[in-house]
Amino acid sequence: MQQSVRIMVIDDEPVVGQRLKPMLEDLGHQVEVFVNPLEAMEHFNREPFDIVITDIRMDDMEGIDILEQIQFNHPNTKVVMITGYATLELARESMAKGAFDFIAKPFKFKEIRNTISKAVAAINEENQSRVGA
Repeated sequence: MQQSVRIMVIDDEPVVGQRLKPMLEDLGHQVEVFVNPLEAMEHFNREPFDIVITDIRMDDMEGIDILEQIQFNHPNTKVVMITGYATLELARESMAKGAFDFIAKPFKFKEIRNTISKAVAAINEENQSRVGA
């Protein structure tokens, strides 16, 4: 069984969080969903998460800005970018700025599960490296 991690989902379309939360909780993770990215970042700054899944295009704050803030303040947090406006340029920019992965909507749950599994493995590996150092 995979280690339980804290996951934040940020998407201004409520249906995304409504669909992801039960699936991720079924995998044993703690999940909080936010439709307002500004509220999400306020919460994150008080209580950081292991993994953040964020939409790129939102009204109050772009996902790229969220990625940059998290990478600057909490570089060990894995950020997964999701978008309905996938372009190669956007994917490259996200990855260049430190995104763990980039997934186009509509996504399959299998894609999210695989990405979360890889992120958890990376977190475990980093934790073991810190303990062993």
